[in-house]
Amino acid sequence: MFGSPGSGKGTQSKYLVEWLGIPQISTGDMLRDHIRRGTEIGKSITELMRAGSLVSDELVKKSKKE
Repeated sequence: MFGSPGSGKGTQSKYLVEWLGIPQISTGDMLRDHIRRGTEIGKSITELMRAGSLVSDELVKKSKKE
């Protein structure tokens, strides 16, 4: 599901999880977890956010593995 911040992605995802019985995967939650834990990936994400850049797909993929 795609949308701008505050557009209701999380709210709608919860309904879909219940209705379809499928898991919800939130890349935002995964990235915030790395930042909270202070991992190398989290440090890279923080630098990108401070610069106003988007997190690359490659970095998101790496965050999933750790």
